[in-house]
Amino acid sequence: MNAKIDIKNVIQNTISQESEAIKKLIDFVNEDFINAVLHIFSSKGRTIITGIGKSAKIGEKIAATLNSTGTPSLFMHAAEAIHGDLGMIQPQDIVICISKSGNTPEIKVLLPLIHAFGNTVIAICGDKESYLAKNSNFFLNCYVDKEADPNNLAPTCSTTAQLVIGDALAVALLKMRGFSSHDFAKYHPGGSLGKRLYLRVRDLYKNNEKPWIDSKTPLKDALLEISAKRLGCTAVIDGSKVVGIITDGDLRRLLGRNCQQIDFSISADNIMTRNPKTIHEDCFAVQALNIMRENQITQLLVTDSDKNYLGVVHLHDLLQQGII
Repeated sequence: MNAKIDIKNVIQNTISQESEAIKKLIDFVNEDFINAVLHIFSSKGRTIITGIGKSAKIGEKIAATLNSTGTPSLFMHAAEAIHGDLGMIQPQDIVICISKSGNTPEIKVLLPLIHAFGNTVIAICGDKESYLAKNSNFFLNCYVDKEADPNNLAPTCSTTAQLVIGDALAVALLKMRGFSSHDFAKYHPGGSLGKRLYLRVRDLYKNNEKPWIDSKTPLKDALLEISAKRLGCTAVIDGSKVVGIITDGDLRRLLGRNCQQIDFSISADNIMTRNPKTIHEDCFAVQALNIMRENQITQLLVTDSDKNYLGVVHLHDLLQQGII
């Protein structure tokens, strides 16, 4: 190990070199980029991403990004393609081939086969004079001056450039499709991002107890209700409508003021917080989180369209779902 190197400087230089490489890509955006996006957008087939080595790894990520933003995609490893995986390409599919040099043996074998099937080929390549560039329908130039490593060998700037081109294609297609946050949630139902976009309060409160008392309930019974339902509060209702809330925080403050003189027979309407914060059951869970944060509270009373009391959503429910 070379202990004399300036690690911070090496890291900063790597980031700087890669960011400069990305900036230069702007100058390469031409009609081929535009037509490639239009071709993918109008295609009735899928987008097949292929490559070899580190370019293959980038291809997997690009395929995943396209899938998650509304463009059906598959990854096909270039080496496996010429040993049977070509069967995954359908007549209307578009093939995006990624390669830094554009001259690898696998690419030279693969391209004529794809053209024989009649599929359109889009090249993401760093050499405009390469075999891949000259034998593709659209050439997306991702040339970089050099790699970030001192030997100019390890794929660093070049793979970053490939990745950025793939992201640019995905975002352009996303905008053309009018892909919304709700569309995004459909493709990400299991992650925290998706849950923030589709999980509603009604999906949470039904798993909890439903603490409630009426306004004339004695403090003693209110304490028992809060303790039994384990949500740190109880709603105070009149008929089915919410008129107040008593929280464990209210009780602690009451004890702090009158520790020796508490009358446990006093009714709930003497200690409750009137007009408490509520939320409609159809609201998104993330809206409940925002209300809790803004008001520095840990629970909300849930109501329906007629303001009838339904239950409680707690901060812990949001934590369990990964909303926070």
